[in-house]
Amino acid sequence: MPSAIEDYGLIGDCETAALVSRDGSIDWLCLPRFDSPACFAALLGSPENGRWLLAPRARATVTRRYRPHTLVLETKFKTAHGEVTVIDFMPVRETTPRIIRIIRGDRGAVQMPMELVLRFDYGLTVPWVTRNSNGSLLAIAGPHRVTLRTSVPVRGQDLRTVAEFSIKAGQTEFVELEYANSFGRVYRTATPKSWLTKTEKVWRKWCSAGRYRGPYADALERSLITLKALVFGPTGGMVAAPTTSLPERIGGPLNWDYRYCWLRDATFTLLGFLHAGYREEARCWKNWLVHVSAGYPDQLQVLYGVAGERLLQESEVDWLRGFRRSRPVRIGNAASQQLQLDIYGELADSLFQNKTRAGLNLDLQFCPARASAENLARTG
Repeated sequence: MPSAIEDYGLIGDCETAALVSRDGSIDWLCLPRFDSPACFAALLGSPENGRWLLAPRARATVTRRYRPHTLVLETKFKTAHGEVTVIDFMPVRETTPRIIRIIRGDRGAVQMPMELVLRFDYGLTVPWVTRNSNGSLLAIAGPHRVTLRTSVPVRGQDLRTVAEFSIKAGQTEFVELEYANSFGRVYRTATPKSWLTKTEKVWRKWCSAGRYRGPYADALERSLITLKALVFGPTGGMVAAPTTSLPERIGGPLNWDYRYCWLRDATFTLLGFLHAGYREEARCWKNWLVHVSAGYPDQLQVLYGVAGERLLQESEVDWLRGFRRSRPVRIGNAASQQLQLDIYGELADSLFQNKTRAGLNLDLQFCPARASAENLARTG
């Protein structure tokens, strides 16, 4: 059974996001975009539908935190024999998406099993896994390719990749998962430590642009970081959530796909960014909005894909049992075909706020969003 929703932490690279449970399992990840098919779908099914578990074998007390001013998640496990911290993060994307998990021994010695279950197409497709000459593992299924690099020995077992190692005080190990098109090139990668340094620098630079210094500033900044993680960097579109089919009520059928951009929700998000001093997000959202609203006025939709896609046909994934058996599991969203008259007001309000608060004119020329880590670091 998946963890309670409130027990998941979010990590992301401003193009997709993963959910990490308190027990050290990544149970949800779509690659390469928010709305792509999931390769870890245990959140909506079982471990057989894909997950990445990394946690002590012994019973442990768990504490968590985000490193200040970042989206780097730390989970500390305290057992009878020692303490270990797992540092989970996704570098803001430069070429290909990747998740890096750094395991740091803090006290004593802790036995750490790992279980990686890759299942593409929302938990359906088992990849073909081979080992490269450099020791990394390659998992391929159709257009998907995942490369697993690690400092610990791994082996195959029952269509899974597993490991068991001991981590001692002062010792550090890592596991890195990189996604790419199976027909594309293989990119050179930096060290996990350098990725961590760069990721922290990017987020801290972004946070430094915020203007608010009053009460609850830390909570406000954490909310803004979460909202920023839900902005699709290449276009500026803001998804309502990184997940699909989490139920309104456990066991009920009101389970919808929210990995899309609602004009209403994004307008409120835009105001939050503008009030906090983040003008660049307003510019990117305005450009996205101008692109998607092209056409006849009566063709304006309630929601769009992250790149402005209009055709978001809804279907059901019948091989997933749903979050705590809340079925059906849906992908796509038929609300894209609904008529909701308030969207014209939201469109006008977004452009008005861009003009009055951010000084941005309605410019129909193409102006791409800033997607790379380098450009994100220059924001503000």
